[in-house]
Amino acid sequence: MSEITVADADRRRSNEQVLDVREDVEVRAGMIPGALHIPMGTLGDRLGELDRTRPVIVVCRSGNRSAHVADALNQAGFAADTMAGGMVAWQRAGLPTA
Repeated sequence: MSEITVADADRRRSNEQVLDVREDVEVRAGMIPGALHIPMGTLGDRLGELDRTRPVIVVCRSGNRSAHVADALNQAGFAADTMAGGMVAWQRAGLPTA
C-alpha cells in the first residue's frame, strides 16, 4: 500500500475507483464525486462491488482507517492506495464534494 496525496487522488479519480470507507453519518458532510461508499465494517461482505481490474483509492476521514483497508485490499489481490489526510485534507484543499 502506498500513500498518495490529495492532488494525486484528484488527478487519478476519473480513471480509478475511489472507495469511501467512512460511516453513513460521516459521508453526509460530503464525498468525493463518483466515490463508492462502503463503510469499513461492511467491506468484507461487499468486495464484489469493486472491480479487481482497476486500482482503488481508499478514503476515510483522516487517513487512518483507509490505510488499514488499503492494506487488506492489497492482500486480497487489489491494487489499492490510501489518500493522505483523508476527507479533512480534501476539503481543506477546496476540492469538490457531492
